[in-house]
Amino acid sequence: MPQRPIILGIVGDSAAGKTTLTRGIAQVLGAENVTVICTDDYHRYDRKQRAEIGITALHPDCNYLDIMQQHLSLLRTGQPILKPIYSHSSGTFTAPEYIKPNKFVIVEGLLGYSTRGARDCYDVKVYLAPPESLRTLWKVKRDTMKRGYTEEQVLAEMQKREPDSENFIRPQRQWADMIVSFYPPAEDTQESSGHLNVRLVLRPTIPHPDLSKILNPVTGEAKPAIRLGLDRDMGKPVDVLEIDGHATSDRVRELERFICSDTPHLLSICSLDVNPEIGKVVGTTGESIQSYPLALTQLLITYHMLKATQG
Repeated sequence: MPQRPIILGIVGDSAAGKTTLTRGIAQVLGAENVTVICTDDYHRYDRKQRAEIGITALHPDCNYLDIMQQHLSLLRTGQPILKPIYSHSSGTFTAPEYIKPNKFVIVEGLLGYSTRGARDCYDVKVYLAPPESLRTLWKVKRDTMKRGYTEEQVLAEMQKREPDSENFIRPQRQWADMIVSFYPPAEDTQESSGHLNVRLVLRPTIPHPDLSKILNPVTGEAKPAIRLGLDRDMGKPVDVLEIDGHATSDRVRELERFICSDTPHLLSICSLDVNPEIGKVVGTTGESIQSYPLALTQLLITYHMLKATQG
């Protein structure tokens, strides 16, 4: 293990699934080995001040991006930081927290790739890009159940934020090594939890496992539940891995073993049998559901973090 921490970035719009993805990755690596940083803590204004000024939390001017970048640079060299704390429940700031980085640092939030200095601090960069219809469902559910808003208030806030989403959040997609898009199956467009499919754009900016050794290119009309293809992203060739929510456990475990096979540490912890909480999401009625697409996404990102420890 190197002296400095390995840093993962997870960026996406509000309610894009960042916390759910982070939780599973920390589960694989072991909570005692992971420090989680939320860049929302670097807001410049509290909720009341934002309303008075007429600025959204997504705008760079509403965030201390210079302090965030400075803190990421310190964490990368293994140094502690005194991190601000923003409370989403109250919309105010609380006392700052002394943070000493563990072996792995996960940085999740809205504007994590917004400066070049910040981008240079990450070993692995992930961007979450669910369809807007799905993100809307997630945001309404979260903000009404956990943050005390009405559905009308949530939808109005999303509409107000849309220009900043377009100008400042989505452009960060270009900097990611992996783009993660969960989406509902064609036969159930209202699905929003455990039975979602996922589309992973794997850019050649980091060395992905050679999945062609286990997944044949899709030919003909029949589509396997786990498939590998080629596409172009921003004009450049990329691999695309798609995993359907109805993939069988046998096929999932076959891919799981392949991803983990050349990383001994991951092989010992990455099994869904060893870590049954990987890929768990809360269903519409509060039940816990195992999502194979989520589990494999978490494992593939963890693979890259462990490979980064090998230099």
